[in-house]
Amino acid sequence: MTDQQMDCALDLMRRLPPQQIEKNLTDLIDLVPSMCDDLLSSVDQPLKIAQDKTNGKDYLLCDYNRDGDSYRSPWSNTYDPPLEDGSMPSERLRKLEMDANLAFDQYREMYFEGGVSSVYLWDMDHGFAGVILIKKAGDGSQKIKGCWDSIHVVEVIEKSSGRNAHYKLTSTAMLWLQTNKESSGTMNLGGSLTRQVTWI
Repeated sequence: MTDQQMDCALDLMRRLPPQQIEKNLTDLIDLVPSMCDDLLSSVDQPLKIAQDKTNGKDYLLCDYNRDGDSYRSPWSNTYDPPLEDGSMPSERLRKLEMDANLAFDQYREMYFEGGVSSVYLWDMDHGFAGVILIKKAGDGSQKIKGCWDSIHVVEVIEKSSGRNAHYKLTSTAMLWLQTNKESSGTMNLGGSLTRQVTWI
């Protein structure tokens, strides 16, 4: 695989409808199997929803809370299907993760008026990283369908003094909207956008 092939594949995925990312990604991998791992790690896919069996709360599935074929709930800190040696955040980070989930759950409810949010944190050698996920799907009323998926990955590298840190934030938003009304006709809009910023 050449860099040019990868650039072309990513460019193509950016231009295809976001509501069909999974199908288009599968088709592209079938076309060029040697690019499978690189494409799967580079292309953000729409978030999926699962329910925590211990408390009935919804949470979002992504690569950041997956270990093998199991996914960790941010609410109960357990894997489904159960996994004995799954990756877990340190005790200090788990407390921060619980606080962040409560904060972003309130933010999501106030700003999006529905949907699902999840925050996952993990330890790194000189700091930690985390992801903030938000998904809001339309209710399909009045012949309008749509969905918003946002993925915000933050890396925090702590300086040796412990007073400063280096931050890196990568945000991706995927949005699509379809209407089929007499007043406006049939419309299909969609797209995704990724931005990155670093600061100290």
